[in-house]
Amino acid sequence: MSITGRESDSIQPRPIRSLLFVPGNREDWMRKALASEADALVFDLESAIPRGEAEAARAMCARVLQQHGPARPLIFVRVCDVRSPDHERDLAAVVGHNLHGILLPQIQGPEDVVSADRSLAEAESRAGVAKGSTIVMPLVETANAVRTAYEIASASPRVAYMGGAVSRGGDIARSLGYEWTAEGRETLFLRSKVLVDVRAAGIANPISGLWGHVDDLSGLRGFAEESRRLGYEGLMAIHPSHVPIVNEVFSPTAEQIADWQQVIHSMAQAEQQGRGAIRLEGRLIDAAHVATAQQGLARARDLGLPEA
Repeated sequence: MSITGRESDSIQPRPIRSLLFVPGNREDWMRKALASEADALVFDLESAIPRGEAEAARAMCARVLQQHGPARPLIFVRVCDVRSPDHERDLAAVVGHNLHGILLPQIQGPEDVVSADRSLAEAESRAGVAKGSTIVMPLVETANAVRTAYEIASASPRVAYMGGAVSRGGDIARSLGYEWTAEGRETLFLRSKVLVDVRAAGIANPISGLWGHVDDLSGLRGFAEESRRLGYEGLMAIHPSHVPIVNEVFSPTAEQIADWQQVIHSMAQAEQQGRGAIRLEGRLIDAAHVATAQQGLARARDLGLPEA
């Protein structure tokens, strides 16, 4: 098994705030989603389609991918897990120039990522795309995936997005046995533990989710805000109405951008005067705060925010 660091990675992932799921057997929905505000889409070939429709759904996804030109939204496909006979068929159908990456479900450990890496390399070779260019986002849906999240995130340089996702009555709830509440205290450790692991592995854009109540936009906002405060950079979404709220929550505000700019400017002036730390509006500011401000501004620029 190969464990690699982020420093040598060739993939430079783009920032993703919102990751919108779309059933892979609804071609009209997939095409409509291309015009949404989502940073990225997931065409779902795993849990959102009846297995008897798998072949037709693969053909639909392939058609939409072939005709997708713009850089945004980025397109992922949730394929079947590495132990399924449908895994290789899914990859053969969708890997190509317009596929940004795959979501890999039912991860048990890092060996699953290594297996998917090998299969992707073969699919890329057949499709004539650069080897290693297809991103992998492992889905933390089992207790062992939670336990080995760092090893999973480090198992391949293809892993560019990952995080602790939660759902009401889904795979992870069944695996851990928690009883879901809107407050989310029962999943706080899960989300925090996986976040620490993926950050330690060098993943700059951890993504959490899901908020399963389509019409509860207030609850969605609260969940998104807590996820952002924890350190996540994006959220999975199950409905187009969730996307604007998610994008807003995970975008730096004009006030934050102005503060970062002020920190950088004030410390630059202080250094010219031979000072390494200053008090700015009652706060102690030093080189660590400058690095944080520079990181925030870089993300704001990558998101295309005009104030940055």
